[in-house]
Amino acid sequence: MIKPALPITIENFQQVILEDSKIKPVLIAFWADQVPESVELKAKLEQATAAFHDSILMAEIDCQSQQQIAAQFGIQGLPTAIIIKDGQPIDGIAGPQPDDAIQAFLDKYLPKPQDGLLKQAQEALAQQDANQAFTLAKQAYELDPERVDIKFTLIEACILIGKLEDAKALLDTIKMVDQDATYQALVSKLQLALEASDSPELKALEDAHAQAPDDVDVIHQLAAQYSQANRHEDALNLLFRRVQTTRDDADSKKKLLDVINALPDGDPLVMKFRRKLYTLMY
Repeated sequence: MIKPALPITIENFQQVILEDSKIKPVLIAFWADQVPESVELKAKLEQATAAFHDSILMAEIDCQSQQQIAAQFGIQGLPTAIIIKDGQPIDGIAGPQPDDAIQAFLDKYLPKPQDGLLKQAQEALAQQDANQAFTLAKQAYELDPERVDIKFTLIEACILIGKLEDAKALLDTIKMVDQDATYQALVSKLQLALEASDSPELKALEDAHAQAPDDVDVIHQLAAQYSQANRHEDALNLLFRRVQTTRDDADSKKKLLDVINALPDGDPLVMKFRRKLYTLMY
């Protein structure tokens, strides 16, 4: 059910216009029964904002019963709608409007899909769910690749799941004007992650593998170290080579599937290595 617009009267004028508009924009439709176009515009605005009550307050002023209030806004004719923010009109439309013009007007103030995805990604990061954060932030980035806040969230998710090259590539796109404290913190996190991905323990296992490339225990230990260091592609390549050369090694195949299943939804590595496994089987 579409929630009707909030009628503005002398009694609630100060609360809605001066106080509520500090929290979120207030969209006011000015209308009168004798102007059908104004009634129609109000209905369209109510419908268009029905799902966005958390982001915008839909209000209305009946210019017949609230002539004093309408006069304060200097309304010249109907239909008219205006946006109030922090007690001041900041935008508006007047006269009969086609649907696409109404939507274009509202799009400037209604949440975009990427806003919701970004918020969910940030919540996932707060809950230490890096895989989910990456999936959501990547979707937001695909919708709006220029948004710095989306880039920062995606970079952090990339670092946490070991996509360090992707994180570095994104950091390189941040303009000088946006290289604030958040940017500097991400640079430091990336550097630490790069250092951790090349630890002495991991190097020792790589040396052991070079000396005994068929030692399955070393392969499994090295794959585990790669995974812990978020070097998932290295782990997958190592295990796949083992499965490819030793088709009856069920344990290596299971470990390979475990690494694949631990990757976030939408990670290209998932499709790549599932396809490779399928090729082996058929």
